Amino acid sequence: MKLFLAPIALATDPLAVAAIVAAVIIFLIIFLSFVPLGLWISAAASGVHVGIFTLVGMKIRKVRPARIINPLIKATKAGLSLSINKMEAHYLAGGNVDRVVNALIAAQRAGIPLDFEKACAIDLAGRDVLTAVQMSVNPKVIETPVVAAIAKDGIELRAKAKVTVRANIDRLVGGAGEETVIARVGEGIVTTIGSSARHKDVLENPDLISQTVLNKGLDAGTAFEILSIDIADVDVGANVGAKLQIDQAEADKRIAQAKAEERRAMAVAQEQENKAEVQGMRARVIEAEAEVPRAMAEAFRNGNLGIMDYYRMKNMMADTDMREAIGKTTTTNE
Repeated sequence: MKLFLAPIALATDPLAVAAIVAAVIIFLIIFLSFVPLGLWISAAASGVHVGIFTLVGMKIRKVRPARIINPLIKATKAGLSLSINKMEAHYLAGGNVDRVVNALIAAQRAGIPLDFEKACAIDLAGRDVLTAVQMSVNPKVIETPVVAAIAKDGIELRAKAKVTVRANIDRLVGGAGEETVIARVGEGIVTTIGSSARHKDVLENPDLISQTVLNKGLDAGTAFEILSIDIADVDVGANVGAKLQIDQAEADKRIAQAKAEERRAMAVAQEQENKAEVQGMRARVIEAEAEVPRAMAEAFRNGNLGIMDYYRMKNMMADTDMREAIGKTTTTNE
């Protein structure tokens, strides 16, 4: 009888009731912290069969269940059959599960073949798989910067192109990006203009650039498929050929001036050298003339020269000086 009365006594004790209520609340808090009951109810109501212990396991593996269950609900409603284990593995690898599921749904609606493994690979490669699927449906227009090239006649042309590309799902992993496509198109524009005999040929037929560039298969190895290349604008630049000729003529002129200056310097040096030789000869003549009186004095002392011989020599010298003076006067009058 006492055993039956004990629970009743505990039930009538306010402290005991409060302790029981607190214990229940703590238990519920701990339980709900490990078991996302609301997410499990949402999944069950959406037709996604996921066990309560599977959600608890996600919590233990530090996976946010909402990041897996919500995309799984979305995929199930879209008619896709996905593995929860593969989705969790992609999440643990650092991928964006929700974006992958959105890309799969968009690909299914557009009729583009895309499986879960390929979508995960594209996502882990750093590319936006959803944007890639959207670009496959709605091609993107890439505008190149102004590309300058010179035709064979020396005239510079500046061209700008618009490239319409579509994402190639099969080459998204490992394929080159937009920068490579722009660089290849620019190279094709330069090659086409550079191989033209006249710049007027390019101005008269701009689609010649588009045809030449498209025939090169520039989308090989890229993540895109080039649909068309349209030349948006072609402008005439500078006359590079004439400028180069002017620069060459100016350079030749400077070289000729330098050589002329070199020849003039050599002529001046030669003239200075000749003057120095003449002055040296004059110095030797003056030195020789200075020896004449000394020799005459020596001849007088030795008796080899008489006074009459001396006077005859002076007369001859005076006569010579007079003739030279007359010759200079005649030359000046003429």
